Amino acid sequence: MANQADMQEMIELFEAELRLCRLDSSQKLAVLSEGENLKDYAEAFLRAGDNLGAETAHVHLASANTAGADAYLGDLSGNPLTNNPAALAILKEADLVIDLVFLLFSAEQIEIQRAGTRMLLVVEPFEILKRLFPTEAMRRRVEAGERRMQAARTLRFTNRAGTDVVYELEQLDGPPPRCILTEYGYTETPGRWDHWPSGFLASTGTATGVEGRVVMDAGDLILPQKEVVQTPIAFTIRDGYITGIDGGADARRLAEYMESFDDPRAFAVSHIGWGLNEDAKWDATLPGICMDGRAYYGNVLFSTGPNTEFGGDNDTACHLDLPMKNCSLWLDNDIIVRDGEVIPEDLRARGH
Repeated sequence: MANQADMQEMIELFEAELRLCRLDSSQKLAVLSEGENLKDYAEAFLRAGDNLGAETAHVHLASANTAGADAYLGDLSGNPLTNNPAALAILKEADLVIDLVFLLFSAEQIEIQRAGTRMLLVVEPFEILKRLFPTEAMRRRVEAGERRMQAARTLRFTNRAGTDVVYELEQLDGPPPRCILTEYGYTETPGRWDHWPSGFLASTGTATGVEGRVVMDAGDLILPQKEVVQTPIAFTIRDGYITGIDGGADARRLAEYMESFDDPRAFAVSHIGWGLNEDAKWDATLPGICMDGRAYYGNVLFSTGPNTEFGGDNDTACHLDLPMKNCSLWLDNDIIVRDGEVIPEDLRARGH
């Protein structure tokens, strides 16, 4: 538990975050927590909400989970809000929910959002929240990427290890119907979810419209395991599914992990995007869930498994985020990232 000085610093930072989310005295803030996990965060968010004059509620769920978000990242099959309609009702009545549990890819999160409630996931250690505190400049660059994604019909990415894969992006009666996930670290729009910290965007291909080969190189990351690739892992992709995983020991472990879910949907290709957070670090040893790796400036984030956050129906419990460095990415014929360098001026961070 934070001491008094640390708690005051936490309250002040959380109040600044809630101001970015446009929380005020006319709104209701609900903080969702479980067991003993992140008790200081729950207290600090509630006190910060009180400072802004908002009505506050603490939805605290009993849980034996002591691993926090890590427990759900490795298996998305359930969460402590499942089969708890009373708690769910309170959250749906709020204007803003702070999720200290990890509802991502859950039916419960989608139901809360559909009620018009905006949601913010916060589970990383405090020192990372401070270092990656969101900015309006980050939002502008992420939303510039969103506009580019909305206008595109295809996404292609490559690397020197042998990657060359094309995503056919969903087009339903013209742009922009498909879901594009933007993460810049705060939310002020009804029904919108975000994650503090972050700084990237992603979308998905059509159900059968991803074809090619993805080769993770030494130094790339495997999440949620927080492992660093030692030898290349090659994925063969046909009709939106991984049909082969080749390589050495890393490839075998990854294939065995995916097979352990006994669900062919685990091998579906999920979202694809790129990182824009210039303050993120490429370091799998950092505490927490490694949002640094996902948001790292100029990365390409290749993901497998569920797509419910993007309006799809694949709710498999097996999800992998695979951040890759030194890739190149195009939207149609427009270069977005070249060998890990962000190219368009409206996406580039100052000094890059």
